[in-house]
Amino acid sequence: MPPPPPNILWIVTTQWRGPATGYAGDPNARTPHLDALAAEAVNYVQAVTPHPFGPFARAALLTGMASPENGVRDYYDPLPQQARTVAHRLRERGYVTAFFGKWHLYRRDPGAPLVGEAHAQIVVPPARRGGFEFWEGFESGFLLNDPWLHGSRLPEPVQFPGYQSAVVCARAGAWIWETGNRRPETGKREGGGAEGLPSPVSRLRAARRPWFCVVSLEPPHPPYEAPAADVAPRDPRALLLPPNVPRGGEVEARARRELAGYYAHLEATDQAVGRLLAQTPRKNTVVVFTSVHGDMHGAHGLFRKGWPHEESVRVPLLVRGARPEGSGPGKTSNALVSLLDLPRWALEWAGAGEPKIQNPKRGTEMQRISMPGVVRLPHQCDRPWRGVRTRSHKLILNEDGTPWLFFDLARDPGEERNLVDDPGRTPERAELQRWL
Repeated sequence: MPPPPPNILWIVTTQWRGPATGYAGDPNARTPHLDALAAEAVNYVQAVTPHPFGPFARAALLTGMASPENGVRDYYDPLPQQARTVAHRLRERGYVTAFFGKWHLYRRDPGAPLVGEAHAQIVVPPARRGGFEFWEGFESGFLLNDPWLHGSRLPEPVQFPGYQSAVVCARAGAWIWETGNRRPETGKREGGGAEGLPSPVSRLRAARRPWFCVVSLEPPHPPYEAPAADVAPRDPRALLLPPNVPRGGEVEARARRELAGYYAHLEATDQAVGRLLAQTPRKNTVVVFTSVHGDMHGAHGLFRKGWPHEESVRVPLLVRGARPEGSGPGKTSNALVSLLDLPRWALEWAGAGEPKIQNPKRGTEMQRISMPGVVRLPHQCDRPWRGVRTRSHKLILNEDGTPWLFFDLARDPGEERNLVDDPGRTPERAELQRWL
């Protein structure tokens, strides 16, 4: 008799760069809980976001379809109500589904301040919650402290005191605990429980259903100067910067100022994730940790995201409880994977048998990345682009199809030499361009 389908937990952060962890060797990062997770997981060191900007990446992550094909072409576009998400598909396979935290896929007022309560208190109606049975979160607002939450049990936004990652992880952890301790015959909780914490949907009847839970966190997104729980900002002078951050001017000074807060938010969020993992059953549960995109932090003199450089495109990706063939826990994988792969993996795990990952043949050769449009906010990328990335090379085209950037990642991992006009590299560039 095949084993039951596994529970699946996605932990999704915002603006967390791929190498910005202790286990990845970042000397500035203090992430002991993620380091411990990595020791038991598969670390995908080539993982990328398909679109290095929030709504585009979130829509792709939930639907398994790239933007704009999924309906999100502009920063302010909502996810279409008819969009089919991984939650719809897993519910059809008998899963209880839940979402906690940042949504960023409903209608927003372009004239309202991005940071603040105007967007934080937008109510996302049930029909626009991506098919999740239980939903508790917020549209956006970038309030890294004292977030406003609404949803299945909170029809109107309620403000919760505390650091956002800690609040959201605690609410999700309580849902996971209650779901796992609910008697299948009656739907009632087994043993004791904490009062005032969210209950799961009540339709657990004849058999205990596996669950799928997405925990979506804004940190380490700016404002980086916001308090990070009880974690003090780093000393900007002590931070070690990569060589591709220009030295001796305002770019370096700003990078150090912002990174001082950024690394504090990484540490505070790592603590919250550690508490969530402690509440998550290890048996028959697949845990995924990732981010929707990174941040330039002064590399090449640039800041924020939307750019096609590694600092913006590369994301962390850990998977515990499922393994690619030929690999095991505590291993690194060089498979070329994207956030677009995660919905397919979840559906594979929901089938019978041991949870495994079979990387697609095309995914072992290249990754497609793009920005469907310009996000007209300060410091973001100034043009639409599309590109292809392999383990050793990256080619980026402008909207009109002309080459913009071409890098030899094997010899130049910091992308400090643009080879787009090098006649000696024309055959390599042409080969990549055929894939586009």
